[in-house]
Amino acid sequence: MKELKFEKPTAVEEISVDGNKGRFIIRPLERGYGITLGNALRRILLSSLPGAAIVNIKIDGVEHEFSTMEGVYEDVMGIVLNLKKVIFSVDSKEPDFEQKLELYAVGSGKVTAADFNHVDGVEIINPDQMIANLSDTGRLSMEVTVRRGVGYVNAEKNKGFSKNEKSVIPIDSIYTPVSRVSYHVEKTRGDADELTLDIETNGAIAAKEALALASKMMIDYLSVIVEISE
Repeated sequence: MKELKFEKPTAVEEISVDGNKGRFIIRPLERGYGITLGNALRRILLSSLPGAAIVNIKIDGVEHEFSTMEGVYEDVMGIVLNLKKVIFSVDSKEPDFEQKLELYAVGSGKVTAADFNHVDGVEIINPDQMIANLSDTGRLSMEVTVRRGVGYVNAEKNKGFSKNEKSVIPIDSIYTPVSRVSYHVEKTRGDADELTLDIETNGAIAAKEALALASKMMIDYLSVIVEISE
Protein backbone atom coordinates (compact mmCIF):
# COMPACT_ATOMS: atom_id res chain seq x y z
CA MET A 1 0.00 0.00 0.00
CA LYS A 2 1.42 3.36 -1.04
CA GLU A 3 1.84 6.07 1.55
CA LEU A 4 0.08 9.37 1.11
CA LYS A 5 2.39 11.98 -0.35
CA PHE A 6 2.87 15.09 1.78
CA GLU A 7 4.51 18.30 0.64
CA LYS A 8 7.99 18.57 2.13
CA PRO A 9 10.37 21.54 2.06
CA THR A 10 12.98 21.35 -0.66
CA ALA A 11 14.80 24.60 0.06
CA VAL A 12 15.66 27.04 2.84
CA GLU A 13 16.48 30.49 1.52
CA GLU A 14 18.61 32.60 3.83
CA ILE A 15 18.41 36.39 3.66
CA SER A 16 20.81 37.58 6.35
CA VAL A 17 20.90 41.17 7.53
CA ASP A 18 24.06 40.40 9.52
CA GLY A 19 25.34 37.58 11.69
CA ASN A 20 22.89 38.37 14.49
CA LYS A 21 19.83 38.88 12.31
CA GLY A 22 18.51 36.59 9.63
CA ARG A 23 15.44 35.92 7.53
CA PHE A 24 14.81 32.35 6.48
CA ILE A 25 12.20 31.21 3.95
CA ILE A 26 11.20 27.55 4.09
CA ARG A 27 9.22 26.16 1.16
CA PRO A 28 7.11 24.32 0.16
CA LEU A 29 5.15 23.03 3.15
CA GLU A 30 1.94 21.05 3.38
CA ARG A 31 -1.09 23.25 3.99
CA GLY A 32 -1.27 24.16 7.68
CA TYR A 33 2.28 23.05 8.40
CA GLY A 34 3.62 26.59 8.13
CA ILE A 35 1.91 27.63 11.36
CA THR A 36 2.69 24.32 13.06
CA LEU A 37 6.39 24.48 12.22
CA GLY A 38 6.71 28.23 12.75
CA ASN A 39 5.14 28.17 16.20
CA ALA A 40 7.18 25.16 17.35
CA LEU A 41 10.48 26.63 16.16
CA ARG A 42 9.68 30.02 17.67
CA ARG A 43 9.02 28.51 21.11
CA ILE A 44 12.23 26.46 21.03
CA LEU A 45 14.32 29.40 19.83
CA LEU A 46 13.07 31.70 22.58
CA SER A 47 13.05 29.27 25.50
CA SER A 48 15.23 26.23 24.99
CA LEU A 49 18.57 27.20 23.44
CA PRO A 50 21.52 27.10 25.86
CA GLY A 51 23.68 30.11 26.66
CA ALA A 52 26.04 31.51 29.29
CA ALA A 53 25.50 34.15 31.96
CA ILE A 54 26.73 35.40 35.33
CA VAL A 55 25.11 33.61 38.29
CA ASN A 56 26.79 35.42 41.20
CA ILE A 57 29.27 38.17 42.02
CA LYS A 58 31.67 38.94 44.83
CA ILE A 59 32.88 42.53 45.31
CA ASP A 60 35.66 43.42 47.73
CA GLY A 61 34.29 45.36 50.70
CA VAL A 62 30.65 44.62 49.87
CA GLU A 63 28.41 42.47 52.06
CA HIS A 64 25.10 42.68 50.18
CA GLU A 65 23.42 44.14 47.09
CA PHE A 66 22.11 47.21 48.94
CA SER A 67 25.61 48.50 49.70
CA THR A 68 27.34 51.58 48.33
CA MET A 69 31.06 52.03 47.68
CA GLU A 70 33.19 55.11 48.19
CA GLY A 71 34.51 56.44 44.90
CA VAL A 72 32.02 54.43 42.81
CA TYR A 73 29.12 56.41 41.38
CA GLU A 74 26.81 53.42 41.00
CA ASP A 75 25.46 51.50 43.96
CA VAL A 76 25.74 47.71 43.99
CA MET A 77 22.24 47.27 42.56
CA GLY A 78 23.22 49.45 39.61
CA ILE A 79 26.35 47.38 39.04
CA VAL A 80 24.30 44.18 39.18
CA LEU A 81 21.91 45.52 36.53
CA ASN A 82 24.86 46.34 34.28
CA LEU A 83 26.45 42.91 34.80
CA LYS A 84 23.21 41.22 33.69
CA LYS A 85 23.69 42.90 30.30
CA VAL A 86 27.12 41.38 29.69
CA ILE A 87 26.83 38.72 26.96
CA PHE A 88 29.05 35.65 27.04
CA SER A 89 29.86 32.89 24.60
CA VAL A 90 31.65 29.76 25.84
CA ASP A 91 33.30 26.96 23.89
CA SER A 92 32.34 24.25 26.37
CA LYS A 93 29.21 22.14 25.86
CA GLU A 94 29.38 20.73 29.39
CA PRO A 95 26.08 21.33 31.23
CA ASP A 96 27.94 22.04 34.50
CA PHE A 97 30.47 24.41 32.94
CA GLU A 98 31.60 27.07 35.41
CA GLN A 99 34.27 29.73 35.10
CA LYS A 100 35.26 32.59 37.39
CA LEU A 101 36.35 35.92 35.92
CA GLU A 102 38.07 38.73 37.79
CA LEU A 103 38.02 42.49 37.33
CA TYR A 104 40.17 45.13 38.98
CA ALA A 105 40.00 48.86 38.27
CA VAL A 106 41.29 51.89 40.13
CA GLY A 107 41.17 55.62 39.55
CA SER A 108 38.89 57.93 37.60
CA GLY A 109 37.19 56.47 34.55
CA LYS A 110 34.62 54.07 33.13
CA VAL A 111 34.78 50.37 33.94
CA THR A 112 33.53 48.10 31.15
CA ALA A 113 33.22 44.37 30.50
CA ALA A 114 36.54 44.57 28.63
CA ASP A 115 38.24 45.01 32.01
CA PHE A 116 37.57 41.38 32.98
CA ASN A 117 40.62 39.12 32.76
CA HIS A 118 40.86 37.00 29.62
CA VAL A 119 40.07 33.30 29.99
CA ASP A 120 40.46 30.79 27.15
CA GLY A 121 37.12 29.45 25.99
CA VAL A 122 35.11 32.40 27.30
CA GLU A 123 34.33 35.35 25.01
CA ILE A 124 32.62 38.59 25.99
CA ILE A 125 30.42 39.59 23.06
CA ASN A 126 29.82 43.18 24.18
CA PRO A 127 33.09 44.32 25.81
CA ASP A 128 31.94 47.96 25.72
CA GLN A 129 29.11 47.22 28.15
CA MET A 130 29.46 49.72 31.00
CA ILE A 131 29.71 48.28 34.51
CA ALA A 132 30.56 51.28 36.70
CA ASN A 133 32.08 54.75 36.82
CA LEU A 134 34.88 55.54 39.28
CA SER A 135 36.09 58.82 40.75
CA ASP A 136 39.75 59.65 41.41
CA THR A 137 39.59 57.72 44.67
CA GLY A 138 37.49 54.89 43.27
CA ARG A 139 38.45 51.24 43.37
CA LEU A 140 36.51 48.22 42.13
CA SER A 141 37.63 44.63 42.58
CA MET A 142 35.22 41.80 41.84
CA GLU A 143 34.88 38.18 40.89
CA VAL A 144 31.96 36.82 38.88
CA THR A 145 30.89 33.24 38.20
CA VAL A 146 29.78 32.37 34.67
CA ARG A 147 27.78 29.21 33.99
CA ARG A 148 25.90 27.59 31.12
CA GLY A 149 22.14 27.25 31.32
CA VAL A 150 18.80 27.58 29.58
CA GLY A 151 16.13 30.27 29.73
CA TYR A 152 15.80 32.55 32.75
CA VAL A 153 16.89 31.66 36.29
CA ASN A 154 16.20 34.01 39.19
CA ALA A 155 18.67 34.95 41.91
CA GLU A 156 16.93 32.76 44.49
CA LYS A 157 17.66 29.61 42.48
CA ASN A 158 21.22 30.77 41.81
CA LYS A 159 21.94 30.78 45.55
CA GLY A 160 22.83 27.12 45.16
CA PHE A 161 25.97 28.04 43.23
CA SER A 162 27.27 30.30 46.00
CA LYS A 163 28.32 27.35 48.19
CA ASN A 164 27.47 29.42 51.28
CA GLU A 165 30.44 31.70 50.63
CA LYS A 166 30.26 34.93 52.60
CA SER A 167 29.56 38.11 50.64
CA VAL A 168 28.67 36.24 47.42
CA ILE A 169 25.66 37.91 45.80
CA PRO A 170 23.48 35.73 43.53
CA ILE A 171 21.88 37.51 40.57
CA ASP A 172 19.25 36.74 37.95
CA SER A 173 20.63 34.97 34.86
CA ILE A 174 19.31 35.32 31.32
CA TYR A 175 20.85 32.49 29.29
CA THR A 176 18.68 32.72 26.18
CA PRO A 177 20.85 33.81 23.21
CA VAL A 178 17.84 34.58 20.99
CA SER A 179 16.23 37.96 21.62
CA ARG A 180 13.47 38.04 19.00
CA VAL A 181 11.64 35.63 16.68
CA SER A 182 8.70 36.29 14.40
CA TYR A 183 7.18 34.34 11.54
CA HIS A 184 4.48 34.58 8.93
CA VAL A 185 2.97 32.11 6.50
CA GLU A 186 1.97 32.72 2.89
CA LYS A 187 0.18 30.52 0.38
CA THR A 188 2.11 29.51 -2.73
CA ARG A 189 1.48 27.33 -5.76
CA GLY A 190 -0.92 24.46 -5.30
CA ASP A 191 -2.09 25.84 -1.93
CA ALA A 192 1.24 24.96 -0.27
CA ASP A 193 2.57 27.01 2.66
CA GLU A 194 5.68 29.17 2.65
CA LEU A 195 7.15 29.91 6.08
CA THR A 196 9.26 33.01 6.71
CA LEU A 197 11.19 33.21 9.99
CA ASP A 198 12.90 36.37 11.25
CA ILE A 199 15.46 35.65 13.97
CA GLU A 200 17.58 38.05 16.01
CA THR A 201 20.20 36.92 18.54
CA ASN A 202 22.34 38.70 21.13
CA GLY A 203 25.53 37.88 19.24
CA ALA A 204 26.49 34.79 21.24
CA ILE A 205 25.25 32.63 18.34
CA ALA A 206 24.57 33.38 14.68
CA ALA A 207 20.93 33.43 13.58
CA LYS A 208 21.36 30.51 11.16
CA GLU A 209 23.12 28.44 13.84
CA ALA A 210 20.25 29.13 16.24
CA LEU A 211 17.70 27.92 13.66
CA ALA A 212 19.71 24.78 12.93
CA LEU A 213 20.10 23.99 16.64
CA ALA A 214 16.39 24.55 17.35
CA SER A 215 15.48 22.24 14.45
CA LYS A 216 17.84 19.54 15.71
CA MET A 217 16.40 19.82 19.22
CA MET A 218 12.89 19.33 17.86
CA ILE A 219 13.96 16.28 15.83
CA ASP A 220 15.72 14.74 18.83
CA TYR A 221 12.69 15.39 21.01
CA LEU A 222 10.31 13.69 18.58
CA SER A 223 12.60 10.74 17.86
CA VAL A 224 11.48 9.03 21.07
CA ILE A 225 7.88 9.08 19.86
CA VAL A 226 8.92 7.70 16.47
CA GLU A 227 10.61 4.76 18.18
CA ILE A 228 7.36 3.66 19.84
CA SER A 229 6.34 1.66 16.76
CA GLU A 230 9.76 0.10 16.23
